[in-house]
Amino acid sequence: MLSLLLPAMLAIQAMAVMEVQVPEQPVVALHGSNAMLNCSFSHTGPFNLSGMSIFWLLTDTKRSVHAYRDGRDQLVDQADSFANRTSLFPTQLALGNASLLLSKVVVADEGSYTCFVRVHEHGSAALLLQVAAPYSKPVVTLEPESNLRPGDEVALTCMAYDGYPEASVMWQDGNGRNLTDNITTSLVANEEGLFTMTSVLTAVLEPNSTYSCRLINPLLGEEGYAFVTVIVPLFPAKSTSSTQRNEREIMKCPISITPQFLCIIKLDQLEIISLKIDK
Repeated sequence: MLSLLLPAMLAIQAMAVMEVQVPEQPVVALHGSNAMLNCSFSHTGPFNLSGMSIFWLLTDTKRSVHAYRDGRDQLVDQADSFANRTSLFPTQLALGNASLLLSKVVVADEGSYTCFVRVHEHGSAALLLQVAAPYSKPVVTLEPESNLRPGDEVALTCMAYDGYPEASVMWQDGNGRNLTDNITTSLVANEEGLFTMTSVLTAVLEPNSTYSCRLINPLLGEEGYAFVTVIVPLFPAKSTSSTQRNEREIMKCPISITPQFLCIIKLDQLEIISLKIDK
């Protein structure tokens, strides 16, 4: 008789599931900061912490992130990448708080985490952790920088460093026209998983042209803006004496007064190319 009842009892016990709650929206943490992985559970009646078990696991690989049972942390099986970076809130456990604090978040931490709780009943729920890192201020450069004429093809490069995840780039001209179809963008990850982003726009130069590069991080929103203005005169070259006279005048460009303004002077055929980068 017992042999018949035991499987039924085990089946009933397996059906005893408690409610475990985690955020429905992804948890976004900045690279290098701490992340709070919230997890709460409901239970009926008093219970002893020594009879409670909490397991935080990587959902896909089932690797142990943090374990608690028999009234204390059990970290023997903890994945090496989480060593000395995880903690529960012992004074909150009896109140139904099984949240995990993950410190010094890195790109490799991104993924799905499962919170499993067992008291008299058991339950689990999974949440998604996303990692974000702001890119550096973008910088725009022009190639070539000299001997430019209207109609010349130029390459404008927009670069930003140490960001995550992949950012979208929008190029526009001075009239607000979208030039993004004419770009090539590449990403290179460093040892921390952070990206260096390089976006190259190929454009046909027009007189007094302005080109802007706008960087948008999908998790952090717009991060940076830079633009370059290229001034290409339409008048022909003048005499040597006139060129020398203009050389003295042009070299008065107040770079030291306005350090954010980079003035590159080319005196052959009285060309002036000015680059202005701003956030």
